[in-house]
Amino acid sequence: MKAVVFHGVGDIRLDNVSEPKIKEATDAIVRLTASAICGTDLHMIRGTLPGMKDGTVLGHEGVGVVEEVGKDVRNLKKGDRVAIPSTIACGYCSYCRAGYYAQCDNANPNGKEKGTAFFGGPADSGPFDGLQAEFARVPFASTGLVKLPDEVADDEAILISDIFPTGYMAAEMAEVEPGRTVAVFGCGPVGQFTIASLKLLGAGRIFAIDTIPSRLEMARAQGAEVIDFNAEDPVEKLKELTAGIGVDRAIDAVGVDANMPHKGPGARSVKPRREKLEAEVKEIAQEINPKAGNWEPGDAPSLVLDWATEALAKAGTLSIIGVYSDASRTFPIGTAMNKNLTIE
Repeated sequence: MKAVVFHGVGDIRLDNVSEPKIKEATDAIVRLTASAICGTDLHMIRGTLPGMKDGTVLGHEGVGVVEEVGKDVRNLKKGDRVAIPSTIACGYCSYCRAGYYAQCDNANPNGKEKGTAFFGGPADSGPFDGLQAEFARVPFASTGLVKLPDEVADDEAILISDIFPTGYMAAEMAEVEPGRTVAVFGCGPVGQFTIASLKLLGAGRIFAIDTIPSRLEMARAQGAEVIDFNAEDPVEKLKELTAGIGVDRAIDAVGVDANMPHKGPGARSVKPRREKLEAEVKEIAQEINPKAGNWEPGDAPSLVLDWATEALAKAGTLSIIGVYSDASRTFPIGTAMNKNLTIE
């Protein structure tokens, strides 16, 4: 079968690989009818989320049709249309029973201390071959696979595989209540779904911070108040627009590949931090392989954490949904402690 395969930082290929087989009684084989690219995939290809094993099939967002089930899969049959969640979980350990599926004790073959098991991830996450392929093996299929009604198209269903729940989780972790003022840093797919989720949860004012015009326009179309960090200092502008108080909630929807402003007042405010940020990039992305402007790691790994913490009002909440690696070690803990911030 054809699959998108990781061969090294900056090196992914469309390869012919063996079709997956049932290994455990709780497995299912799914024929993919739709798959998508996540920002997490980009972190791995850029080298800012290390530990990938050569030959791993990428991808953790998928929709498909069940082709085969193991003998202990009792709620699915061949021909069922399903969405495949990115996270793999057993469904019976104490964490799964408490709703913390990402902390499952049994899904990760490296042991329960290694953390979340997910498709197409680094060695420490399994590794499990991913969903950018014609077929995939889905462990613990009874727990993970979500049946789809016929009236829901693949292009709609794939949003619940990972990206919409991620944005909703970001909003939920921010403890948003009706009327709260929220700043969303990053207006890529996660940021856009976070904005949509904030509106569902009744947030009052929503500020969207990015610099790419199409992203800002999409955020504005959702009703967010937009800030271009290459045109304005985002912290100063957020304080100005909230009468000096700051925002009640801030959401980091960027993660380790954040970029700093390279012009305008934002660039001037970042200048004193430049040397520190450059050192962070070297520590986090120890192997890089950019090609023709692609696979470039971000040049300011911890900047959004600084901005979000500075922009929050006292006793505010910071929700971090952006991905960081174990090598990410910089956080403005003093500012957070002195403001009595809650960090989720």
